[in-house]
Amino acid sequence: MTQDEFAALLARFSAAATAGDGKAFAECFTEDGVYHDYIYGDHKGRAEIAHMLEEYFHRDARDYDWRMLDPVCNGNLGYAWSLSKFVSTVPAYEGKQVFIDGMSRFELKDGLISDYRESVNGGVAMAQLGVDEPRLVGVLRRWARQLRERPEVERYLRR
Repeated sequence: MTQDEFAALLARFSAAATAGDGKAFAECFTEDGVYHDYIYGDHKGRAEIAHMLEEYFHRDARDYDWRMLDPVCNGNLGYAWSLSKFVSTVPAYEGKQVFIDGMSRFELKDGLISDYRESVNGGVAMAQLGVDEPRLVGVLRRWARQLRERPEVERYLRR
């Protein structure tokens, strides 16, 4: 994939995410593509990815906007800085605006995303929501355990 093709794919990805168009979002992925989300978990295949966007992302947020900036691509691997914002519709945090920045990693195959991961400081998002400290600490500890249990991290730590 060329740099321009990757930028065009990310434009489609972001527009579909912002619009809550699960079908268009999922079509940015290969049939067996995987979206690894730090809140909602892993979603494999277009049907699950579409469901995640429509039934989780847009269920729990309104006024959603997600942009991919400064994309770089070497053919089968791409990265982009992301900025997103939304207003929570989760009853305990209703009406709270959240702004997030992160780095996104895209494994690419046949012009589509085969594997998506992101690095986001979810603690910053939870602080903006007003999550109470005991719950915030518990969630951060769980995320730390999950990070250590990822196969690539385990391999790295064994080096």
